[in-house]
Amino acid sequence: MRKIVDCHCHVYPEKIALKASRAIGSFYDAPMRYDGRVETVIKASAGAGISKCIIFSVATKPSQTESINRFIASTVEKSPELFVGLGTLHPDSESLEEDIAGIIALGLRGVKLHPDIQGFKADDYRCLRIYELCEKNRLPVLIHCGDNRFDMDNPNRIRPILDIYTNLTVIGAHLGGYTVWEEAVKAFKDCPNFYTDCSSSLSFMEPDRARDIIREYGANKVLFGTDFPMWDASEELSRLYSLGLDGGELELILYKNASRLFGLGLE
Repeated sequence: MRKIVDCHCHVYPEKIALKASRAIGSFYDAPMRYDGRVETVIKASAGAGISKCIIFSVATKPSQTESINRFIASTVEKSPELFVGLGTLHPDSESLEEDIAGIIALGLRGVKLHPDIQGFKADDYRCLRIYELCEKNRLPVLIHCGDNRFDMDNPNRIRPILDIYTNLTVIGAHLGGYTVWEEAVKAFKDCPNFYTDCSSSLSFMEPDRARDIIREYGANKVLFGTDFPMWDASEELSRLYSLGLDGGELELILYKNASRLFGLGLE
């Protein structure tokens, strides 16, 4: 059976999952395929043959950080064969060092940031301590990138971070820049500490364009992701397979890159 890691899954506690997923759908003016519940991602992943899911949620205020991180860690503990968790941080926290220590103690493998949703610009001075601590503790940062409606986390804001924190591993979601893909490739393709995922991207472009963008980055820099609960894993895999990538490229994208970055032991 082919190994597949979905590196981009938002999940929520049962009591708020439907409300949270609807809020994201409203933010992006897009229908959500699923409801964001843990049970739902388990079923959807099984149906698509997913081996591992990288799961996370984000804090919209500092007071949510600890409870969200504990929820993610608890979810991983219940299904460790499927789930690997990322923590959340918020730049307004007055205890970032303790927050990072908590993420590490819970066994989470990195940090997820979503500036558009969390309400800060990616290069805001308040965020610099986050990048510094993640670099120091070797925690990869998966960050939402791009949106032509805003200027919170577009390539112009992310690239300087990579140049300052050269030992920080950054995974810029959505092929580096949702809706600003050409700008993203120019900014990031030669950056050694930058990786990307293909979530919420393949359905917005022709296969030739998607293949060209992936190859400009290099298949060794691209991870597979679905952006659950927005998209269906089986359909996203079909889109990826339709691009005409060779077997070696697909192995890198589907699991080898994620395994290396998050220490999954799948290589």
